[in-house]
Amino acid sequence: MNGGVIAVFGPTASGKTAVAEAIAERIPAELVSADSMQVYQGLPVLTNQAECPTHLVGIWPLDHEASVGEYAALAHETIDGILERGKTPVVVGGTGLYLRAALADLEIPPEAPPGVRDRLGRLYDERGARAAHTALAERDPAAAAAVHPNDRRRVIRALELAELGASLRPADGRLWSEEARHPTTVFGLDVSPDELSRRIEERTRTMFERGVEDEVRRALAGPISSTARHVFGLSEVAELSRAEAYEAVVAATRRYAAYQRKWMRRTPGVVLIRGDRAPADVAADILEHALLAR
Repeated sequence: MNGGVIAVFGPTASGKTAVAEAIAERIPAELVSADSMQVYQGLPVLTNQAECPTHLVGIWPLDHEASVGEYAALAHETIDGILERGKTPVVVGGTGLYLRAALADLEIPPEAPPGVRDRLGRLYDERGARAAHTALAERDPAAAAAVHPNDRRRVIRALELAELGASLRPADGRLWSEEARHPTTVFGLDVSPDELSRRIEERTRTMFERGVEDEVRRALAGPISSTARHVFGLSEVAELSRAEAYEAVVAATRRYAAYQRKWMRRTPGVVLIRGDRAPADVAADILEHALLAR
């Protein structure tokens, strides 16, 4: 298996981590996270961080302003080091941009100057989602067509890029046009919407049983960056009652998982693998396909 990279992608609660760990039990491999939220320390329960040793998990304090470019440099160094040690990097995660940044030399979209994101955030909040989305459509129709008006974070990011002369959806589709830095096979864990919904509910219950409310309280007691504030479920757990937070997190996670599932199915060259089985069985299928691809 040496000389290549295995990437495991899938929607939230599709079992990516368990499958990656099962792969590492069968071959000399090291896991590399491609998750934009698991890079932070202090929120292991909320971000569902693996107990198995995984590179690029918990690498930054909560007051650190994360960027794809900084992550990409670390991911490339990590993957190269694993290959030099004669092992297989298993890149696992559900953040599409981070996954691609780990695998290829991307032309990373520029970061906006300080204050721009706050200004655009105020525009979104004061004028409303529809007005902000209309402003985006006037500046970047392709990006507006790809972003729902209620997706505050992506609307604001698309407006940022439009001001910088870039786009969330460039015409040349460069996000997936670059060749991977090493021979790579991307596997997508395909789980039915009903099963995914059941797993999301189960995982959210477990999250509260493990003390996520205390974890969030401790995290918000100190400084926290604007990027860390986007950690999924943070505001819901902090601001709502347990019952309300549970329902809100489940609903938001279902929406996000549906988006990830669609994104996965559009990924060029992805090998879809049934994810509604035991992790060991899924791992065995992945390794068989990866061996045939070499």
